[in-house]
Amino acid sequence: MAKRVTGPEIEKLIQLLAKVPGLGPRSARRAALHLVKKKDQLMAPLAHAMGEAVVKVGVCSRCGNVDTSDPCTVCTDPTRDHSVIIVVEDVADLWALERAGAMNAAYHVLGGTLSPLDGVGPDDLNIRALVDRVAEGGVREVIIAVNATVEGQTTAHYITDRLAGLEVKISRLAHGVPVGGELDYLDEGTLTAALRARTAI
Repeated sequence: MAKRVTGPEIEKLIQLLAKVPGLGPRSARRAALHLVKKKDQLMAPLAHAMGEAVVKVGVCSRCGNVDTSDPCTVCTDPTRDHSVIIVVEDVADLWALERAGAMNAAYHVLGGTLSPLDGVGPDDLNIRALVDRVAEGGVREVIIAVNATVEGQTTAHYITDRLAGLEVKISRLAHGVPVGGELDYLDEGTLTAALRARTAI
């Protein structure tokens, strides 16, 4: 049996870091060691920033984004086209689209996808609020930007059905060959989606 070489405080830090997505036990130990070595330059400011985040950061009651204000910065931005709503699975997807800078629209975060096997149903997601937003009026298009997984496609179909009857255009992200991609390296599903979503030149 291996002997403990650190105190309980460091062990607790490692255990908490290991719960962060992308960090396993080994990576958590390396991160904890780095933080301890850089206590003044890194650990203290990080602890302060995390303390502030606990107090100030919350979920936007309108779109599901995370921010220090409610409604969030995106929802209150007058320069955005609020008649277009991009529906995403998670806040990370919202951030990715914002980095791309492709559209200056509003967003709606679902908080996941429908997955009956995992016990995730419509009431577990932020779908009702989306339907309410569209029903309020002023929305001309809903872009469903969920992942191209079975759960993502199921969620997209469910949302489309829920929005049926409301006067709004519903579109989805195109799926297919990525920019710079080589056909030889793509799977059959991607190639099939690319052919079906072909456009005129």
